[in-house]
Amino acid sequence: MTDYGREVEFGVFPSPNADAESLRELWGVVAAAERGGLEFAGFQDHPYQRRHLDTWSLMATVLARTERLRVFPDVANLPLRSPAVIAKSAASLDVLSGGRFELGLGAGAFWEAVVAMGGDERSPREAADALVEAVEVVRLLWSDARSVRYEGRHYRLSGVKPGPRPVHDMGVWLGVLGPRLLGALGRMADGWLPSSGYATPDRLPDMQARIDAGAARVGRDPAEIRRAYNVWGTITGGASRGFLEGPVEQWVEQLTELVLVHGMDTFVFGPAEEPVRQVEVFAAEVAPAVRAAVAAERS
Repeated sequence: MTDYGREVEFGVFPSPNADAESLRELWGVVAAAERGGLEFAGFQDHPYQRRHLDTWSLMATVLARTERLRVFPDVANLPLRSPAVIAKSAASLDVLSGGRFELGLGAGAFWEAVVAMGGDERSPREAADALVEAVEVVRLLWSDARSVRYEGRHYRLSGVKPGPRPVHDMGVWLGVLGPRLLGALGRMADGWLPSSGYATPDRLPDMQARIDAGAARVGRDPAEIRRAYNVWGTITGGASRGFLEGPVEQWVEQLTELVLVHGMDTFVFGPAEEPVRQVEVFAAEVAPAVRAAVAAERS
């Protein structure tokens, strides 16, 4: 059993499709999350996907249209975006929103599409190395140093002047799955952003242990690290159809178990159908009941 004792928080994962109907749903989901008291909105970043809006333009617009929601890329596409520019963009959005931006980073995938858009194809090891370097670059560019230099295999800085700085202690969250990067996350990142379709509940204990071992190697408290879970499913009015496919009571039970047994603390919901209505139910019935159940068990 692994419960890190962190506050339980909730968010949404809207579709970033650019067609008119999808946009109406997206704004409906964002409004329902804001109105319902959820904490986050996360947005996938696939620049090569012709149906998608540009993620950074979308996130800026969401921040401008909301007052409470904290926004993050889930996760930023590092092979097609310079980490130095990502750091600048993230800090700028944090300043403009009054501290409502967080940074999710990923090593990359869909390499054929990345290459088609002008990016470089990377082997798994190269992609992992680049992600570790990118975190270091971002930290340097959020520092208060007069100028910074960095010499990595994939990224270099040659006396660039950092700024602006984020206006809050912005987190760097990594969407990683492999043993090496999980250990690196424990050593250097602020959060973990897996998805339930890849990091299934049965895999979480081993993955959490790798993060914790990485943290222990540098003397970090594992509870410092956010454990956010992108979850897909449907809240139904009938019988269970499987994991996160069932009535409110099932969702409450399964999410509570993910907190108390598997160590997750943040749930970012991507509805499989009727997204606005699903998010309304998630915010009004699931989230408060999970918070209450976790609080009761911890007390």
